[in-house]
Amino acid sequence: MPPALPHRALYAAFDRFPSRKGSAVHIDRFARALFERSGGGLLYVLGGEDLPAYQHEGDVEVVRYMRPAAHVLERAAGFGTRLSALLDELPELEVAHFRDPWSGLPIVDHPGDFLRVYEVNGLPSIELAFLYPAIPRGLLDRIAEVELRCLQAADLVITPSQVTADRLPVDAVVVPNGADVRPPAPRPALDRPYLLYFGALQPWQGVDTALRAVARLELDLVICASVHARRAKPYRKLAEKLGIEDRVHWHFALPEEELARWRDHALLSLAPLRDCSRNAHQGCAPLKILESMAAGVPVVASDMPAVRELVTDGVHGRLVAPDRPGELARAIRVLLDYPEERARMGAAARARVQAELTWEASVTRLQSLYGERMPAWPTA
Repeated sequence: MPPALPHRALYAAFDRFPSRKGSAVHIDRFARALFERSGGGLLYVLGGEDLPAYQHEGDVEVVRYMRPAAHVLERAAGFGTRLSALLDELPELEVAHFRDPWSGLPIVDHPGDFLRVYEVNGLPSIELAFLYPAIPRGLLDRIAEVELRCLQAADLVITPSQVTADRLPVDAVVVPNGADVRPPAPRPALDRPYLLYFGALQPWQGVDTALRAVARLELDLVICASVHARRAKPYRKLAEKLGIEDRVHWHFALPEEELARWRDHALLSLAPLRDCSRNAHQGCAPLKILESMAAGVPVVASDMPAVRELVTDGVHGRLVAPDRPGELARAIRVLLDYPEERARMGAAARARVQAELTWEASVTRLQSLYGERMPAWPTA
């Protein structure tokens, strides 16, 4: 089914949308920014259970790629083929904004005269090696070639991290991720203090490091995973092996209002990212860190360049050597002993987000970039 409206703007992402993952939060903010500027548009994303293949919300049309596949690369190929057909139905297209090479290749290869914006949050040539350790090196090299083709053909490349911008072989503009500063949510139904990890469960997130640190502490850990419970199986086994399964509380794909209860009242929020090429070389901009800071909750995170863009050690939280559960546990223990220090760090973190890292500021920056390259568009 072709698009029903003569769209001027396209936002394409090889991600399930909506979902509870941080990528979906980002897609929602940036796609809305584009469509507000263009007077509507087409959002092309992955579908899934309980999501319609087609959807209209005012002047925005959502098309979801629904076909499953045995492997992610097979699905990516089908996703791109469908996007090529959609582009043929958009003769009035003026801007195409994409998040990945699977969306990017049909966009940069299309002969239309429109602005091509590549939003680089991650590079599959790096990340797929962690998700699929047996993937052939030659295949990753071919994916890297597609990424480079998209980067070189794009009219504008943006990224949320300076580390990522410095790693790319083309000029890129940093448009940071953001968070909303809101009043605290009601307390959750847990009658004792707890640490919090929230987000996805990919290997590079370091959830195993958090569990090993908690095994050295007399404290509960709440894990609010943004994915299905089946993804937690290896971590639940690890918690049992460590003898802490009774102190680890699992929640899955919570709506924002429920997640906010756990986030806003945690003693500390953990972001124990692994020291790997995905985090250290590619870069990242974890929403879990920004959203915790916005809630006034100090973060204890891995000391890596991308994290230092958001957190100053001793000011907004503590940074510790990655992949070292003992050091993570010691940093947590010290902060637990000094509640006044935790309160000071939480207030400083919240103030920094309010001053520099809100979604409003990020969206304004993005829309100004559109305006610089599309001066005929209405002023934001």
